[in-house]
Amino acid sequence: MRNRLVSYICSINSNNHMKRDIFQAISDPTRRAILVLISAQALTPNAIAEQFDTTRQAISKHIKILNECELLDEKKTGREIYYQLKIDKMKAVDQWLEQFRQLWENRFDQLDNVLDNLKTTSYENQSSNGFYRR
Repeated sequence: MRNRLVSYICSINSNNHMKRDIFQAISDPTRRAILVLISAQALTPNAIAEQFDTTRQAISKHIKILNECELLDEKKTGREIYYQLKIDKMKAVDQWLEQFRQLWENRFDQLDNVLDNLKTTSYENQSSNGFYRR
């Protein structure tokens, strides 16, 4: 089981480099916050780091992981590197979540039906006992 988990989290790309899984990237709250920041506009690592109460080195490590998961577009302008979210890579997360979304929607629909039945039964009982008034 452990080997399957490791192969799921990490894979080897064509250059024999370890590539992290997208779910590993978004598991960390700081990396999720970075993704939110760069989804609106491209930012430099320093601009990203200014938004957090942590070191520039820590943010660089988070950026490295996000890069390894291919979640970032990198654009060099002069000496600066700007990072922006590759929104299409988030589709994998959305597709995985879809199965749960459908499950919960079905459960909510079932709950709606139960509540509607209880409401109807309650109104019928109250009106037959003379307690229900409009």
